[in-house]
Amino acid sequence: MKYSSLNRGIPAGNPIANALVVIVGTLAIGASIVLGFFAFVVLGSIVLVLGAIIALRVWWFNRRLGKQETGQPPRQEPKGGVIEGEYHVVKGDKNS
Repeated sequence: MKYSSLNRGIPAGNPIANALVVIVGTLAIGASIVLGFFAFVVLGSIVLVLGAIIALRVWWFNRRLGKQETGQPPRQEPKGGVIEGEYHVVKGDKNS
């Protein structure tokens, strides 16, 4: 009964093996944490760069679309109220 309550999953036969298991386990956990951190940094950097590229592309597309709708940059209208244009007099109207 006493044996089953003290069994924690570590082999109790050899103290050197126990120490080696603890050291290797600690190194494996530490390596996993370090590699996970660097993987997170690399993945985060890739996401930020791709997000910036997409945002720049959308901005450029919207700017170009705005220029394409008008065809030209907006002109300022004259302040005097003058309307410029051409006209042609049509002769031979049937109703007059």
